Amino acid sequence: MLNHGYKLKPRSSAHISMVQVLIMSFTLMLMIVILFLVFDNINDNVDVDVNVNVNDNDNDGVKPSFTYESPKQKWNSFDSLVKLNPTREFRNGTDLIWQVPESPKGVIFLAHGCNGKAINFWDKSFECSDCIGLPEERLLVLHALAQRFAVVTISSEHRCWTYGKELLVVKDILEWWIGKRRLGKLPLVALGASSGGYFVSLLATVKKFNSIVLMIAEGMFEEIDINEDYPPTLFVHMPKDLYRQQKIDEYVEVLKDKRIDVGVVECMEFPLSPGTLADRIPGLDQTLSKILFEIFKEKGFVDQNGYMRKDGRKTKWKKVLEERKNILIDKHLIPHIQEELNLAFAYHEMTSVHSDQIFKWIESHMR
Repeated sequence: MLNHGYKLKPRSSAHISMVQVLIMSFTLMLMIVILFLVFDNINDNVDVDVNVNVNDNDNDGVKPSFTYESPKQKWNSFDSLVKLNPTREFRNGTDLIWQVPESPKGVIFLAHGCNGKAINFWDKSFECSDCIGLPEERLLVLHALAQRFAVVTISSEHRCWTYGKELLVVKDILEWWIGKRRLGKLPLVALGASSGGYFVSLLATVKKFNSIVLMIAEGMFEEIDINEDYPPTLFVHMPKDLYRQQKIDEYVEVLKDKRIDVGVVECMEFPLSPGTLADRIPGLDQTLSKILFEIFKEKGFVDQNGYMRKDGRKTKWKKVLEERKNILIDKHLIPHIQEELNLAFAYHEMTSVHSDQIFKWIESHMR
């Protein structure tokens, strides 16, 4: 039974303030917990690389706590599916190397970057005694062959591709080779890296492709009068190169405005491990791979998590190996190691890491 004659005493302002502070503190803590759970759930379910806002300056600090996955594909991952068995020939003095799988469903032209050649894409063999099979290039070829693409690689006349007469030279070679091999009814695509990417973006104005892939290159769209016949374009780039990323963002909008289908794949840095080089490079065994990794750690070329502190080109790893007289390494493997160190830093390098995404995108535009 309530006592109607009893009156509550008013609480002091100090007591009220203390209650308000406690309520606000509890609410804030609850919000933090909720946000943490939501963010953690997002990270567990999103199947994309985490972007880090970095520039191309030397990175002497330790990487954040989250990590990027190392490449899963090994140099011999395709051994049960396909073997490299190319044919080499010359057309008016221009070197081309190619291979056609059984029952091909498409044709892909691969354009190297500066200082590259067609021989970079293929292992040394009786047919091509001076082929060198750089790790990323050869894996791109193997992936294409495994997907039943006929692969043709052509060497540029000079150190880098040129954008005048050479466009017509390559157009002529492709048409001649496709006709000779009776592949004219198949979809034709092109992938170019760096200088080769710029070249492919222009080649697409004189030769019809079902789609093109521009790798670590923003293309030369300021030089092109783009119309709706321009092929669907996939940019595969490394966000550490901020200038190129900004240009790609700009050109993506330009192409979309012209109703051109556009895709983007971002390639992030990844940590080295004792087995990385052996996994990626034919002829480099696990023992040497581990020794090299230990040297990189000892000299501070990688941080405590295995990430390259600098681009491979800026790292004086070759000088260190020259000083270590007890380490025997095949000099022919030097360019292969260099490529993988560049790739791990992820500023500017040919890459096969996202081949699954690249070919899935290509195949979606083959109709």
